[in-house]
Amino acid sequence: MEFLSNVGLDYLTLNRKSNTLSGGESQRINLATSLGSSLVGSMYILDEPSIGLHSKDSERLINVLKALRDLGNTVIVVEHDEAIMAAADYVIDIGPEAGTFGGEVMASGSYKTLLKSNTLTAQYLNGSQEIEVPKKRRSSKYSVIIKGAREHNLKNIDVTFPLNMLTVVTGVSGSGKSTLVKRIVYPALLKSIGGYGEKAGEFTRIEGNFSTVKFIEFVDQNPIGRSSRSNPVTYIKAYDDIRALFAKQKLSVLRNYQPKHFSFNVDGGRCDTCKGEGAVTIEMQFMADVQLLCDDCDGKRFKKQVLEIKFNGKTIDDVLNMTIDDAIAFFETHNVAKIKTKLQPLQDVGLGYVTLGQSSSTLSGGEAQRIKLASFLGKGSKAETGLFIFDEPTTGLHFHDIKKLLKSFNALIDKGHSIIVVEHNLDLIKCADHVIDLGPEGGLNGGYLLAEGTPEFITKSKTSSTAEFLKSKLN
Repeated sequence: MEFLSNVGLDYLTLNRKSNTLSGGESQRINLATSLGSSLVGSMYILDEPSIGLHSKDSERLINVLKALRDLGNTVIVVEHDEAIMAAADYVIDIGPEAGTFGGEVMASGSYKTLLKSNTLTAQYLNGSQEIEVPKKRRSSKYSVIIKGAREHNLKNIDVTFPLNMLTVVTGVSGSGKSTLVKRIVYPALLKSIGGYGEKAGEFTRIEGNFSTVKFIEFVDQNPIGRSSRSNPVTYIKAYDDIRALFAKQKLSVLRNYQPKHFSFNVDGGRCDTCKGEGAVTIEMQFMADVQLLCDDCDGKRFKKQVLEIKFNGKTIDDVLNMTIDDAIAFFETHNVAKIKTKLQPLQDVGLGYVTLGQSSSTLSGGEAQRIKLASFLGKGSKAETGLFIFDEPTTGLHFHDIKKLLKSFNALIDKGHSIIVVEHNLDLIKCADHVIDLGPEGGLNGGYLLAEGTPEFITKSKTSSTAEFLKSKLN
């Protein structure tokens, strides 16, 4: 029990179902198990253990990692959290950018060595680059007011969510943030505007003027598609234009190829052997199935005749293997503005390193969430305005990407939309127009509304853990 408490999970009930735990919580339970076994001479590799952790809990996590090290173990952590980087004995910084522009060791050594280098990470850590605090906070006459929220550990609280601005819900792990936003605000407001969904948690009533909200989008980190054929370019509806472009080429017209010939979802142009998968699955009776590269198409997914069709020297396979950044440059050079415009939002949300045809199943939760955000940004200024709810959108993001994410958020708000974010990242919290802070602890000791207002107002709170850490970001 003590180990679970040390990794910041003291708010969980003993009969909590494991499928209701977040990724960060599951990872920390595994950590507690390892601590309990007191292994020596082992290597632990952790991928973003700070996911879903408040800055206060990060300190406890660092103590746990150091305890593992002191027992005689090796601990390797993939992380973006500033506090964990500062606590490391040795830091390896990879870059300079992402995707095709990354993959090089930019700096390695102690944290002090990293600060003296000129890498993108170092620039944000030493202050030569920064995520700037907005000069002016937005105000609004529209709002959603929840009266008497008392689901799970919420203590019958009244909370106001202003609209047409960036509202961030903060608090330590287990303080009731997700319960308030996912279980009450989202279903209650959805019902009020004529939608349908899950039954809302316990609360008294919903009030306020939310006439500007015509639709609600809960942008979670679930995959954008489970099929190996689903990819970013299909999700943002740019693949239709790419297929149409190839179908217009002279050789295509001569051979009577249609846009469908350049799809790996239907028969015609796709490889008959692997059915457009690029790989063949060999079923092994008593072992895991084996995937082999398709011999007929060499993993290219299309028939040889289809790959003879080229647009400015590039086949459909070449285009699908381009990164978003490369594809935007390519289509801009060759004056295909329509495709470039559809791809642009993906670059704007910091996904320029992802390839057009990358399988959705290989994307992280944070990447899937940003592709969804890009699809909304790409829809242009529709007459209807809505509310977007994000749960931990900074998961797996570098400081530089958070800066791009904030730019995308501001673009949505400028179109008249409203955004509510559940978040622990201080760089995003300091840029909010309105903060709702819950706490003071997790579980039974949480669920109270500690403070609500601008980030500057939150720092004056005597009971808020967020206030202590936020002060250093605003100074």
